[in-house]
Amino acid sequence: MTHEERIQQAVDNFMSGFNCAQSVVSAFADEYGFTREQALHISASFGAGIGRMRLTCGAVCGMLMLAGLEHCALEGGDRQAKSANYALVQRLADEFRRRNGSITCRELLGLRREQRSAEASERTPQYYATRPCARMIESAARIWVDYLEGRLAAEGVPAPRKRPLS
Repeated sequence: MTHEERIQQAVDNFMSGFNCAQSVVSAFADEYGFTREQALHISASFGAGIGRMRLTCGAVCGMLMLAGLEHCALEGGDRQAKSANYALVQRLADEFRRRNGSITCRELLGLRREQRSAEASERTPQYYATRPCARMIESAARIWVDYLEGRLAAEGVPAPRKRPLS
């Protein structure tokens, strides 16, 4: 699957009912040795701004989960690896904010105050028509592809790992 196809897959995932984080993570899961089902489980709690609390955008959360799969500390005391991950996370978040104005779900949805409910929204044509979520998912997936293809470099940000694409 090409990177462009993965971006489209992320949007299609959302349009078929998955949350924003699930949509992004599952589109790239096989590149990291995960099944689609595993990716859906891992990212399930991060939709709607983390558990529908409207905090960090689920698409951003999904993109940052991928950053952890790409670069992380495998030893608790590995400050260098932790710092590399944090640099990548900050670069990705800054780029999402630059392109979309915020990384906060509530702000992206134009909500003035906290709206907290555990009740998942029914996915109707009206739901999809009134939310920017599909664009946010496309943006997060595109930023991730830009990183993988070396177009999102910055000082202190680790290069993507070299691996064959699926």
